[in-house]
Amino acid sequence: MYLEEETNKKSEVISCIFSLKEEVGALAKALRLFEDKGINLMHIESRPSRMNKDQYEFFISVDSTCSQALDEVIDGLRTQISGHVHELSRNKEKDTVPWFPNDIQDLDRFANQILSYGSELDADHPGFTDPVYRARRKEFADIAYNYRHGQVIPRVEYTAEEKATWGTVFKELKTLYPTHACREHNRVFPLLEKYCGYRQDNIPQLEDVSRFLQSCTGFRLRPVAGLLSSRDFLAGLAFRVFHSTQYIRHGSKPTYTPEPDICHELLGHVPLFADPSFAQFSQEIGLASLGAPDEYIEKLATVYWFTVEFGLCKQGSEIKAYGAGLLSSFGELQYSLTDKPRLQPFDPDKTSLQKYPITEYQPVYFVAESFEDAKEKVRKFAGTIPRPFTVRYNPYTQSIEVLDNTQQLKNLADSIGSEMGKLCEALRKLA
Repeated sequence: MYLEEETNKKSEVISCIFSLKEEVGALAKALRLFEDKGINLMHIESRPSRMNKDQYEFFISVDSTCSQALDEVIDGLRTQISGHVHELSRNKEKDTVPWFPNDIQDLDRFANQILSYGSELDADHPGFTDPVYRARRKEFADIAYNYRHGQVIPRVEYTAEEKATWGTVFKELKTLYPTHACREHNRVFPLLEKYCGYRQDNIPQLEDVSRFLQSCTGFRLRPVAGLLSSRDFLAGLAFRVFHSTQYIRHGSKPTYTPEPDICHELLGHVPLFADPSFAQFSQEIGLASLGAPDEYIEKLATVYWFTVEFGLCKQGSEIKAYGAGLLSSFGELQYSLTDKPRLQPFDPDKTSLQKYPITEYQPVYFVAESFEDAKEKVRKFAGTIPRPFTVRYNPYTQSIEVLDNTQQLKNLADSIGSEMGKLCEALRKLA
């Protein structure tokens, strides 16, 4: 594998991952290729290969000034070693597969690369001229910047004003959920009240909610300071990780926020992530994004917008809301189920091309037949993405497996065979 990662403007490194068979002299032979090209290694580490138990993977970092020489070394590795080398890159000029995280710990590498907001606010933000609010936002940003995978999410003591803002949003939305929200949301919401402290006078803690989600579907929350790029945000979903803000909107406008906040995350997103079918649907979008070209990332982000954020679905003879942008907005939740917007059947090929406004109610919504139907359609859509491999998530190792060799396919077949055996045994006992 080959990836190019800019860590900061002053220091750039290029990293290469390749696999070797466990045999005497294999690593020395590979490293000689670097030495012959005059490449100085800045970092090297090894681990048993997840793709082939008879191989080891080696991760090597070099200075970015060695880019051309490293290309030549990669060509040499492909011809001289018996293992695998795959090219990955964040450089758009390279004709390679864009870099994506392989392990859940890799999310640490981009979680702080936010595009906007965080502790910095635009001039039209309700809290721009409020020094107390800006200082508070910096506190939340520092928590996110210092967080690493596996750590306990720090608890926050919310102020009386912050709780009042939450209470206003909570009270208004709770009156609409029974008539406007999908049944999955209404099934989970009482459980969040019982186990996670969802109350009008209390803002739940991300750590408590994350633990609840893990016990339901394996999804977990990770604090983030602001908006991530579409590629990075979707990659988190592939690992069943949802990057969640911890701050709350400005108290002067409790019914409006120009950015995702904890009201949006906990009231809109979290209840559905506790539903197994919706959790799988969300992960499918994330898996489809891994290694996808930029133009397909834009399409997948649009599909995400019209489903996970602003989706409607059929339930019996009625249409209900399941999108978090609707379930966290009192006004748009009401508007979405009137005759004012235009409703279209969910079709990823068409949905992915639909333009949409960000700062006003949506003129168009897409209606899914069910989460299962939407999931199958997204899977088929993912099959049209031009990438030279298929990926799957391994929940035991919390890693992405790239299915691009016979050993990987054999491992997958063995896993499926084992599960099929359990299914057949259970059916026999029920007969």
